[in-house]
Amino acid sequence: MTVIEARVHRSSARRAKLAFILTAVIVGVLAAVVAASYWHPIVALIVGALIGVPCGAAAWLLVRIWPVLQRLWWWATEIVLAVLLLTAWVQLANHTSTVVMLLVVALVVGVPAAIPPVRRQVKAWAWCLIVRHRLRVCFAQFIIANQSGSLPLILWARPTPVGERVWVYLRPGLSAKDLEGRLDKIAVTCHASTVLIERASETNAAYLRFDIKRREVLDARVNSPLVDQIDPTAPVSASPLTVPTALDLPDVDVPTITLPAQGKPAAKKPTNSANGSTPAADTSSAPDDDVSDWI
Repeated sequence: MTVIEARVHRSSARRAKLAFILTAVIVGVLAAVVAASYWHPIVALIVGALIGVPCGAAAWLLVRIWPVLQRLWWWATEIVLAVLLLTAWVQLANHTSTVVMLLVVALVVGVPAAIPPVRRQVKAWAWCLIVRHRLRVCFAQFIIANQSGSLPLILWARPTPVGERVWVYLRPGLSAKDLEGRLDKIAVTCHASTVLIERASETNAAYLRFDIKRREVLDARVNSPLVDQIDPTAPVSASPLTVPTALDLPDVDVPTITLPAQGKPAAKKPTNSANGSTPAADTSSAPDDDVSDWI
């Protein structure tokens, strides 16, 4: 089983060499400058070298074993729990009898298994430990990391009513946009229904929050207290309440508007003109023009 990948191993070697050179030179020069105030410059250089080289070696060792320390950090919670359980078991076996030891073990194991709220809490926190490792598998398998192969830092996780919430700090080379297209794969890896990603900080785009959803709680039945507020002795209406569903226009009573009749003007008797002829009829207004036809 490969604990540290070859790419991570090579990157760690290069960074360890660089850390050794920088630390040895900087610490050695500073130590030589301080020592020159008290001794000869040549002696000060020797003292600076004697101080800088061990400091550089310590920096090289720290950077070189950092991948191993990172793996130990990933499993820190499980390691601490295992050490506590083994220590408690050894102390219980050395200081109590077999009957007492069996009773204690039965209580520690039986109480969470028999009481549903305690069992649900233990299961929820266990899923938080599992999800942290499953997200790490996602980052290592199908999510692009940076060139040095460093994975995002998975900080902590806590249970929610629908699943788990995990806070992640991204490394350079990865953004939230790169993760949004792979949410379905992350959900499959985490054995969940859906996964949502949001920014956990308004000022830092690398600080993200993963909401892992395993179940739906909004479709459950909830007993409403409003039912108890109804008086059981209140009379029930005999006629059912009819709720209109549509507007039927023929059933709407529309008032009929009747316009007043337009009387015809009285005819004027034609008069003779000065030369005895009858004047022409005035055609400026039509006598048969009904105004109601235009309304």
